[in-house]
Amino acid sequence: MSEATSPDLPESLRLFDRLPDSAEVRQPVVQGLFNISGATVWRWVRAGMLPKPRKRGLRVTAWNVGELRTALQAKGTP
Repeated sequence: MSEATSPDLPESLRLFDRLPDSAEVRQPVVQGLFNISGATVWRWVRAGMLPKPRKRGLRVTAWNVGELRTALQAKGTP
């Protein structure tokens, strides 16, 4: 089974290319997209290498898909 179809991946990561730019995803998807740890996600946000997430609740943080696509392109990821 390829990594892209692994049942361990969040569905939003497996279907990322189909999501509209206005959609939002949670941290595990960001980690999978960039192949980085949770701590690195936050280091990259502080360094401006990733877009800032939006708070959607007391314990809910999400990233905009369109902004993540722009960050992926800046990193040279297809």
